[in-house]
Amino acid sequence: MSGGEHARKEPSGKALAFLSLAALGVVYGDIGTSPLYALKECFTGPHAIALSKENVLGVLSLIFWSLNFVVTFKYLTLVMRADNRGEGGILSLLALVRPMGEPNRRYRLLIAAGLFGSALLYGDGIITPAISVLSAVEGLRIATPAFDRWIIPIAIVIISALFAVQRRGTAGVGKIFGPVTATWFVCIALLGIRGIAGHPDVLAAMNPWHAAAFFGREGWTGVAILGAVVLVVTGGEALYADMGHFGRRPIRLAWYGVVLPALVLNYFGQGALLLERSAAVENPFYALVPSWALYPMVVVATCAAIVASQALISGAFSLTRQAVQLGFCPRMNIVHTSGEQIGQIYVPQVNLFLWLACIGLVVSFGSASALAATYGVAVTGTMTITSILFAVVARRLWGWAMWKVVGLTTLFLIVDIAFFGANLLKVPHGGWFPLLVAGLVFLLMSSWKKGRVRLSALVQENTLPLDLFLKDIAARKPHRVPGAAVFLTSVPGGAPPVLLHHLKHNKVLHQTVMLMSIMTEEIPQVDEADRIRCRELGEGFYEIIAKFGFMETPDIPSALTSLGRVGPADGGMVIKPMETTFYLGRETLIPMGKGKAPPSPATRVEMMPKWRKKLFILMSRNAQPATAFFGLPPNRVVELGAQLQF
Repeated sequence: MSGGEHARKEPSGKALAFLSLAALGVVYGDIGTSPLYALKECFTGPHAIALSKENVLGVLSLIFWSLNFVVTFKYLTLVMRADNRGEGGILSLLALVRPMGEPNRRYRLLIAAGLFGSALLYGDGIITPAISVLSAVEGLRIATPAFDRWIIPIAIVIISALFAVQRRGTAGVGKIFGPVTATWFVCIALLGIRGIAGHPDVLAAMNPWHAAAFFGREGWTGVAILGAVVLVVTGGEALYADMGHFGRRPIRLAWYGVVLPALVLNYFGQGALLLERSAAVENPFYALVPSWALYPMVVVATCAAIVASQALISGAFSLTRQAVQLGFCPRMNIVHTSGEQIGQIYVPQVNLFLWLACIGLVVSFGSASALAATYGVAVTGTMTITSILFAVVARRLWGWAMWKVVGLTTLFLIVDIAFFGANLLKVPHGGWFPLLVAGLVFLLMSSWKKGRVRLSALVQENTLPLDLFLKDIAARKPHRVPGAAVFLTSVPGGAPPVLLHHLKHNKVLHQTVMLMSIMTEEIPQVDEADRIRCRELGEGFYEIIAKFGFMETPDIPSALTSLGRVGPADGGMVIKPMETTFYLGRETLIPMGKGKAPPSPATRVEMMPKWRKKLFILMSRNAQPATAFFGLPPNRVVELGAQLQF
């Protein structure tokens, strides 16, 4: 059984139609703009093949069956069943396969693979705006060579404007995503029909024999061309990642009813045009467009490219929030741009990074053809890792028979590894870029995770068991002052160092003391009924545990307000965040030199080289303050510092 038992009820009627239209814009923007450059790269890229009828039919057959195998069969039919309470994406899948308790070596490798797969998506988020916008704007070159020197400046302006409006949110723009992309798909379908009408025999490419014959005829050259063919399925992972926004049914309906027919018609139309006019190979997509419609088509294509780019940018924001909540990334400033949609967020640091990297790509590579060499490595790497994680879910959670899991996974991996291997040939020509980005992101994520585990062990060492602490409070009876105080702690069941320091230096306690822990569950959202739990400990102390999902941003004041009344036996008190004092610990970490033993066995849980410790400390210093991240009122927060040998 999949995680779908907690998913939303599948829509029907008008709701289904509306969600399907919206899915066109958000889910299919990337894969929908692939006709701008995909087929052209098969015949003009670094591993181009000769333009002949047999090769055109062979490539079209590969495109047709790649769309149906990777998108229709793998993702829509099978992988989308592996949802985490309705949410998809590689981090959601990773949360499903992570075992409870301490993972063994095999699952550590799976977690590392899933983490690297998510890191690869950042490279995809950089390349997609660059190649999509450049491909669309290059249509002006077909109209007149006078636009040649303006292609890159125009692309930079459009991309910069796209990233600049992110802070305003995508709610308003999102309303037109579906109609814009629907217009795009109608246009490319009509263009495809126009091309096919000239050479209807091109439809024979739906016969898989043409793909098989192509490999037999071209050999290793035919395998290398998969590096260009994979461009037609580059948006496949987005289907899975955006499942939580729309549900399976709208995404599937949009694919079968609009996207797949339009893509197939356009690719086959481009192929038919190449059979008729070999000179069209320079840009077969725009060669299909009648001269009178060229400028309007450039506008439509540019709008579609912006939509495709927006989907990847929003995906990077969402991925970052998930990474923060799952402990793979330091706290960041996450701005909610909509009061209604929880998924409408903006992450300034990620936006700036993506913009700078995207502009750098456009300036450095200068054309969509050159950028195509960077595209595909990240996508195929993620697809391969998704196949492996899906196999674990099918076996562990669904109880599929081993022969079924092995057979299906082998089939997936044959296709995935063929695509990935072909894309490795692009590494010297630009494919190194997404690998470099993924490597850096993976290094940061893994270093943060290891550092947090080590820091937690250090904090736990300095945490006094609650039973001993409460006995001491009962015996010493320190002075109590009116009001309530919240001490945040990452170790439930203990008196945190910040509480011990406060009592040691100030020698007083509030009448009501709440020891609060924030727990991130490996599900997207936590039901409000399960959000917060309070347990009375005696002596005016309460243990509070607030739970949030990895798609949620913790809001401590809101959680405390929903808790209701806690406090003395004479009726209690309603927790009012603006009248409550919040105590936070601020640790100054001092990296131990090489060769120095950890102070105790507890900190040996994660041995780290000194350079990695310094990296973690640097990330800690640049993390968003806990006050802002948890939504605490700044004038009600007290921070107490301590030095820790790290």
